[in-house]
Amino acid sequence: MPMHDWTRVPAGIFHAFHNTWIGDLQKALNGGLLPPDHYALGEQQSGDIGPDVLTLRARSDEAVKASAEPECLLPAIKDPAGGAILLAEKPPKVSLVQDAAEDIHFYLARQRSLVIRHISGDRVIALLEIVSPGNKHACRPVDDFVDKVAAALHNGVHVLIIDPLPPGRFDPRGLHGEIWGRLMAGDFESPTDRPLTLVSYAVRYTITAFIEPVAIGEKLIDMPLFLTPDVYVPVPLEATYQQAWSGVPLRWRRVLEA
Repeated sequence: MPMHDWTRVPAGIFHAFHNTWIGDLQKALNGGLLPPDHYALGEQQSGDIGPDVLTLRARSDEAVKASAEPECLLPAIKDPAGGAILLAEKPPKVSLVQDAAEDIHFYLARQRSLVIRHISGDRVIALLEIVSPGNKHACRPVDDFVDKVAAALHNGVHVLIIDPLPPGRFDPRGLHGEIWGRLMAGDFESPTDRPLTLVSYAVRYTITAFIEPVAIGEKLIDMPLFLTPDVYVPVPLEATYQQAWSGVPLRWRRVLEA
């Protein structure tokens, strides 16, 4: 099923679809894709970030000790469980990979940002965000979203962003372009013929972005959600999108399919 043009319907219609998609993504991740010591939880708050899905790892004595270090400095997972994949053995099949400038941490260290924590005491290691019209309707929400992602990356949290909306007045380069610019990592502009964006950020010795531009009418690919700098799980975006789409009222499906 192709990606639809969600700018054709009111924001509330997308919000309803958005919430259903979150639930389906959570079920897929908790249904065997994540290793046993990880879990995904929707509609939680982490500091000043309200992600759609949080991937969390339960704290052990060793994890508490390690949590003082950035995630990118933690030991790699050598024997992934569940649906996790070693990056070196199977790199994600995306259209573009960008590495941030080597001095990115010099600039990030000087940004004012919030430490990202979870009230349960579990350590947040990754975030999945589905962009909504509310994130793009004015300059302030765009700035807030970009600041939140930059803060997460600065604190060693890997991030996957699903942006089903084209660049607009307040994000002319697309949200990834705005994030990449805020990090002083380089330049990026969404291709005009594929204006929607899927992007996964892995916090390594620098920050690596795995980018897949998408056109309206295209199917979604599985995108990596990193658990460590070297291990990721493939998130089944197309399958979960279809599951969520089946619950969209016929009245609005006709508008989106016209």
